[in-house]
Amino acid sequence: MTYDVLGAGALDYAPCRYGNSKLLFRGPQRRLDAPYVAFLGGTATYGKFIKSPFPALVESDLGVNCVNFGVSNAGVDVLVNDALIGDACNGSVATVVQVIGAQNLSNRFYTVHPRRNDRFVTASPLLSAVYPEVDFAEFHFTKHMLSCLYQVSKDRFAVVRGELQKAWLARMQLLLKRISGKTVLVWFADHAPLSEEPIGLDPAKAKTPLFVTRQMLDELKPWANSFVEVVVTPEALAAGTDGMVFSQMEAMAAAEMLGPKAHGEVARQLGEVLHDLI
Repeated sequence: MTYDVLGAGALDYAPCRYGNSKLLFRGPQRRLDAPYVAFLGGTATYGKFIKSPFPALVESDLGVNCVNFGVSNAGVDVLVNDALIGDACNGSVATVVQVIGAQNLSNRFYTVHPRRNDRFVTASPLLSAVYPEVDFAEFHFTKHMLSCLYQVSKDRFAVVRGELQKAWLARMQLLLKRISGKTVLVWFADHAPLSEEPIGLDPAKAKTPLFVTRQMLDELKPWANSFVEVVVTPEALAAGTDGMVFSQMEAMAAAEMLGPKAHGEVARQLGEVLHDLI
């Protein structure tokens, strides 16, 4: 691993903007007037703490510009609602969409920040009625809020989880349907998709992508041209944070993420699919 003892900002992400989007994307900036592959996703696609995240590795192999539209801590909402992202996907030769968790999206029970989807904004009257004993003013992040709801009542939490799963599936279908070109859906995690989400597991301790099951993916696959399931190898997991760049204050966050070896594994599999697709 590589430490920056001076604090945050150890890695230069070369942040850039495209068009009129209010989002800052990972650079270096790529041209959108030449053939390119668009990459949508969350923290893994963005490549937090990673010098060369998998979109950059695919670009080196493919020989086609790969534009990183990953957003740290993204939910599906920011990917669906940003007009620039939609236009960019429709102008690409192919779009790769990372499977991200279901916790960071607005739904019947609560709303999230439109750009920073991990930020909890407000509970709906419905959620307040389901959890009358909870003071929602105490929460700032979705995962913390969901963990507290789980601890208060596992039975009532099952209703919330079910709503998130339904909202996620509908929102992901909308995202894929809006993309006119070829699409690749990619699962990138340290485990295979589960047949069902374990009921007795605190969201704060659950593995990402949170709440996404095999059945949900099966329902989503028909909307994509290809589905790539990448479960990183034990060797990549054992490498831990080797090759990652972060400050001492970021060490705990970095330890929870997949490292450069894992990014290399997903890049190889995506490269094979994209070579055939485009």
